[in-house]
Amino acid sequence: YMEWYGAFGLLVTLIWLYLEILRLLAKLQSRR
Repeated sequence: YMEWYGAFGLLVTLIWLYLEILRLLAKLQSRR
């Protein structure tokens, strides 16, 4: 059970990081 929970938490963290990077790239693009 804990393993599944840990894997789920890791997945959420990866998705959140991906979205944060996309937002950063969007900011850099609009600045130009």
